[in-house]
Amino acid sequence: MSINLKKENKKEIIKKYGKDEKDTGSAAVQVAMMSKKINELTEHLKTNQKDFATKRGLLMMVGKRKRLLSYIKDQNLDEYRDLVKKLKIRG
Repeated sequence: MSINLKKENKKEIIKKYGKDEKDTGSAAVQVAMMSKKINELTEHLKTNQKDFATKRGLLMMVGKRKRLLSYIKDQNLDEYRDLVKKLKIRG
């Protein structure tokens, strides 16, 4: 199971959530990429319940996404609300 995103998926996420094509480091883009990985890992864990290493990685990723979201919320509440709505995640 590869948790790395394909190049096309990354470019699509950057185009949708970034300020320009080279904006890979902004918090919004990072959260969007993590959300994609989290969804993929969740699907993997539905069929592989005993994959505890992946489960631990998933939980760490969820925690990091939560910290990034709280940072965005502190910086710009409107951007935070928009991002949560676009990604269809609980904020």
